[in-house]
Amino acid sequence: MTMPCIPYGGYWSTPFARWQGSFADLHSIEFAAHVARLELKKRDIAPESFDYGVLGITIPQRSSFYGLPWLMGMIGASRVPGPTISQACATSVRSVASAVDEIVRGASETALVVTADRTSNGPHLYYPKPSGPGGTGDHENWVLDNFSCDPFAKVSMIETGENVARKWELGTEAQHEVVLRRHQQYHDALADDAAFLKRFMTLPFEVPDKRYRKTVATLDGDEGIHPTTSEGLAALRPVVAGGTITFGGQTHPADGNAALIVTSEERARALSRDGSIAIRILSFGQARADKAFMPEAPIAAASQALDAAGIRIGAVDAIKSHNPFAVNDLGFAREMGVDVMTMNNFGCSLIWGHPQGPTGLRGIIELIEELTLRGGGVGLFHGCAAGDTAMAVILKVENG
Repeated sequence: MTMPCIPYGGYWSTPFARWQGSFADLHSIEFAAHVARLELKKRDIAPESFDYGVLGITIPQRSSFYGLPWLMGMIGASRVPGPTISQACATSVRSVASAVDEIVRGASETALVVTADRTSNGPHLYYPKPSGPGGTGDHENWVLDNFSCDPFAKVSMIETGENVARKWELGTEAQHEVVLRRHQQYHDALADDAAFLKRFMTLPFEVPDKRYRKTVATLDGDEGIHPTTSEGLAALRPVVAGGTITFGGQTHPADGNAALIVTSEERARALSRDGSIAIRILSFGQARADKAFMPEAPIAAASQALDAAGIRIGAVDAIKSHNPFAVNDLGFAREMGVDVMTMNNFGCSLIWGHPQGPTGLRGIIELIEELTLRGGGVGLFHGCAAGDTAMAVILKVENG
């Protein structure tokens, strides 16, 4: 089976803005469509180039019931069908997998995968319940309530991290060492006037108003990332009494969007910014860990993806992860036999934040650019998701 390809440069990401920041009032689907129109025009790619689309979104927005068809209509591809996918933090990889499946079975040739979320100002939902006392229904804060409790495992997200930290004896000091390294790696992306970020991100980024008629602010990069020191981290106390994970050792909610084109090898070459660079999707993996041990799940998902590609972990040149906790990287590195300090060059969600749907896609995009700078190689992206699940993808970049 010939797996589809990604055109070099056929992807983009907005900066990620911390919760309640510059993107807090922008409808995530409308915002993603606005960005996609600009980025496609910049690449001279017509919306009519696509015959399939995938929208990945995990936090409802007004009229998001119409999902992908609405998004593609706003972009200018009003005849393009496709699904709207929600799989918590694994949404990005699942969305790419959907595009790959469609192309492999010959139903479509060129797919646009768009992922978008806004954790800020999340919806407050009311569920009618006529049998309740006085007809009173149930309600939830979509974002905060679901962060706080997995209805099956009966624990919060951070408690799954603490379970893994306790199992593998991953103390606060070891977690903070990884955090400091991740900040150092992200700093490399900011060198030379953010040269690495500008490989896939338009900077300065113009923040539009809600009507997309004027610019109300500009961002020079990701918003809300603060300088971090070993002394500052040492002063932090664990969030959960008796635990190990501090606010410094976990990611933060954010807003933003990212997109990526998946197509045939021939079409990818035609749409590529540099036809001598080939980006091949090799395989996917998925897994579910024991109940309430979410950060463990990427280990099995990555192993499955490696087996499917016929590649051993030692042959992987670059690894990126969605790491809501530093515990994720420590556990993965220990079990897979890799150096935790060499993972996540140029950045990761632990530092630039977690808008959920687009988090993984930005990681995949950064992985592609890291491999390109290396002159090619094999890359692995993996990440856990709510419900103790995970997905992983293996890519290969060939230069010339």
